[in-house]
Amino acid sequence: MHLRQTVAAAAASFALLLALPNPAGAAVGEFRYTYYDDFGNRAAGVLVEPDSRTCVTLPEVADPDTTEPAFAPQNFTGSTVTVFTGSDCDGDYYSLRPGGRASDRLKLRSALFS
Repeated sequence: MHLRQTVAAAAASFALLLALPNPAGAAVGEFRYTYYDDFGNRAAGVLVEPDSRTCVTLPEVADPDTTEPAFAPQNFTGSTVTVFTGSDCDGDYYSLRPGGRASDRLKLRSALFS
């Protein structure tokens, strides 16, 4: 009798686990970009394992009134990333596949990972 109850409890727990929604995943790896710091020097920015399906505004270049956009993105994650010229994933966009890189000519302020 105890074996049957144990098996039933394990099956119910497994079914409940499958029914729970999956949390938002993360793009495994790093996304790198270059920007100009407050003194006009080139600086490296990085997002480590950014959330998937969530717009990420790059903190160093979020305000278009006070900063130049970032440039030269390098996608070292396992996900495709779409980069945007504006904050909050607004404006023109371009996609980089996993392992993709772009030149200094590609400007960005935000990114969205698949």
